Amino acid sequence: MQRRPEERRGSELLSIGAVLAFLRDDFPEVTISKIRFLEAEGLVEPQRTPSGYRKFGPADLERLAYVLRMQRDHYLPLRVIREHLDAIERGEAPPALPVAEARPGPLEEADRELVAASAAPGGVRLGRAELLAAAGAEERDLAEWESYGLVVAAPDGGYDADTLQIARLVAELGRFGLEPRHLRQVKAAAEREIALVDQVVAPLRRHRNPQTRAHAETTARELATLAVRLHATMVQAGLRVRS
Repeated sequence: MQRRPEERRGSELLSIGAVLAFLRDDFPEVTISKIRFLEAEGLVEPQRTPSGYRKFGPADLERLAYVLRMQRDHYLPLRVIREHLDAIERGEAPPALPVAEARPGPLEEADRELVAASAAPGGVRLGRAELLAAAGAEERDLAEWESYGLVVAAPDGGYDADTLQIARLVAELGRFGLEPRHLRQVKAAAEREIALVDQVVAPLRRHRNPQTRAHAETTARELATLAVRLHATMVQAGLRVRS
């Protein structure tokens, strides 16, 4: 039977490294960057020593374990997990968890990702440390992603919202054992789809009329959306055939 964090160390305050060691028993994918990110999102509030070091108590460990469990087992977004934690703190029962059958398929997931990407502010610029924290990744992970061309920094060394989304998805796939070398096929397929879209919009982009050039960008987004939906639908249909 899994021991509760307070049963492991009583009321002793733990460093972030000790917290990581305990959590990795049940959540091997957790990293220090992930813990810091959850703190930045307000899901845990460790104490701070006068010198600024984090110190986590039993309640903090409970919250972290709960967040990680809800993400791993039920794929809940942080917003919903925060509502669960708030309810628990009020002494109420958290909202009912979704049943496994209610999980979205590839097409629904693709639609969700497209909506999230379209809603992201275009001017977002993250530094390397910020990207790592937001993606819940380590420096060695990012270095490997970049070596395979999955994540690419802008000329100024920053990362935009699209790159952050790519990093998060690559990290999620990694939890299922898919390494960057496995994802080269996904990158190659994306590059082929980009070339296909370019064939259609390149003549519009070269046009002298500014309205025509603006229409090229709208057309490119629509074609990209259709291509992603087609890909997701084919994946969904293929998985259904194999089930």
